[in-house]
Amino acid sequence: MVRFTVLASGSRGNCTVISGGRTRILVDAGLSCRELFRRMKLAGEDPATLDAIVITHEHQDHINGLAVTARKLGVPVYFSEATHRAWMRWLTPRRQMSYAQWLELCRKQAAERQGEPLELPDPVKAVDPIAVAASTEASDCDPEEPETEKPEKIDAECAADLSQPNSSATHSVSGPALATGDEAALKETMPTLKDEPTWLPSVEYFEAGKSFTIGDIALSPFTIPHDAADPVGFVLSAEGIRLGFATDLGYVTPNVKHQLRNLDLLLLESNHDLDMLRDGPYPWSVKQRVLSRVGHLSNEATCEFLTNSYDGQAAYVILAHLSENNNLPDLARVAAERALVDRATLLANRLLLAEQDQPLVPINF
Repeated sequence: MVRFTVLASGSRGNCTVISGGRTRILVDAGLSCRELFRRMKLAGEDPATLDAIVITHEHQDHINGLAVTARKLGVPVYFSEATHRAWMRWLTPRRQMSYAQWLELCRKQAAERQGEPLELPDPVKAVDPIAVAASTEASDCDPEEPETEKPEKIDAECAADLSQPNSSATHSVSGPALATGDEAALKETMPTLKDEPTWLPSVEYFEAGKSFTIGDIALSPFTIPHDAADPVGFVLSAEGIRLGFATDLGYVTPNVKHQLRNLDLLLLESNHDLDMLRDGPYPWSVKQRVLSRVGHLSNEATCEFLTNSYDGQAAYVILAHLSENNNLPDLARVAAERALVDRATLLANRLLLAEQDQPLVPINF
């Protein structure tokens, strides 16, 4: 049996569970670990049975609970290499400080070294200890780089859940389940998120355009236009069923149109209503980003794709990533229904809307 369960979809978090054969994977981990597990249980899914996490891109609403969830379950995480590097940079930012703060730090460090002999580059020339301290610390104290609290926020989101007993959901870093008596030893040796926020049990890389498999599920990643390091959509196949997955794209490229054919299920973004976005509360710079060719699909753009480029084969069409500020479910639904009106049958194009605050009813094939 193939099973497709959208746990959350929207600007506050995205994650979907896909099962095929004996394999169960999570696509994106935008909810906190605790909330993700809660929603899986609501949908009848057991978190302990997840085999891997697959990430589409590094934006926070797709990776917010990634580190805690992967550590908790001991499962591998699949990224493109560029996405993994961007995620690591996001979790390990450089510090920000004013020039006055930077100078004061240099003076303090110079004062601490006063009792130690300075290594002079020229025995004839005296060296200013403040200059020495500045040269050694400049790379760590760049006043132009913004400081962030993101790693600590992620750590706090599921701190309580990490302390919950769940031996069946704990694996070693190489994959096999640990015996119950070894769980405490593993927790003692594992780095904490605060100490090492980018540590994951296992990392695997994939490339857009090159298919790969995770257990019984085959995945074909394809490039999508979005303002991230290397964003991808997927076509996932198991037991002869094909599932298309494409959110966070500014427009539907010819390659995306080609990928989203001959599907049994299509999950496609319908992010915003154009009038609501233009008249809404966002700053103009954000509106420009959303409307750009590396932003998000509008209801109108999704409708245009469904009218002119969609082959009408999917049994289910799921509208996803609806904006809470710039869209209404009824607006997205009406636009898609208008596009599908000549294609709806008893066996195909059943239209569903993924929600932000509760799981979608699982779809079984």
